[in-house]
Amino acid sequence: MKTDVYSNNDTLIESLRNGDESAYTYLIDTYHHRLCVYANSLVKNIYSAEDIVQNVFIKVWEQRTRLKSDHAIKSFLYKLVYNEFIDLYRKNQSLFSLEKSYYEALNGIIQEEDPESFQRVINAVNKEIQNLPPKCKEVFILSKKEGLTNIEIAEHLDVSIKTVEAQITKAFSLLRSSLEEKVKSVLFLLFGKRKFFNSFNS
Repeated sequence: MKTDVYSNNDTLIESLRNGDESAYTYLIDTYHHRLCVYANSLVKNIYSAEDIVQNVFIKVWEQRTRLKSDHAIKSFLYKLVYNEFIDLYRKNQSLFSLEKSYYEALNGIIQEEDPESFQRVINAVNKEIQNLPPKCKEVFILSKKEGLTNIEIAEHLDVSIKTVEAQITKAFSLLRSSLEEKVKSVLFLLFGKRKFFNSFNS
C-alpha cells in the first residue's frame, strides 16, 4: 500500500485501528515536526515539547483501537498535545510549591548546623541509592543523576515508559522509608537538582 493513501483521514484512522505500522510511520513523519513547533509555543522549551509530542504518539498507538472514524486526525493530535501541556503545567505548579518548601528545609539545615551536615545528608542518600534493587537503581540513576528523560531511559533499556515511571516511583518510596526524617526533608530537592548529584560517587 502506498503511503499517499494515508492522506485520506478515514483510511489513516482505519489503518491505525488495524495496527498498520506503515500508517503509524506516516502519522509521525507527517505531524511530528509541526506538533513539536506547536508544543514548543506552549512550553517554551524544545526538550519538553519533544517529550510531549512523543507521549502523544505513544498514546495514539497504545489506544489506536479506540480511534473513531469521525476523528479529524490533525485536530485530534493538536488537542492531545494541548492536553499533555495542561497536565505538565498542573504537575509543575504542584512541584513548584513542593520545591519551595524543600528549599526552606535545606536552608534550615545549612544555617543551623555545620557545613559538613549537608554532605552527610548527601552521603546518606547515596548509600541508600546503592542499596536499591538493581533495575530500580539503574533507572533512578539514569533519571536523577544522568538527567535522562523517561523516554530516553525507556529507549536505552528497551522497556516501556510506564516501567520507567514505576521504577522511579518505587525508588523514591524505598528511599523515603529507609532514610531519617531530617534527610527526607530534602529528598525532593536532591532529586530535582542534578548539581547535587554531581558530588555523588558512582
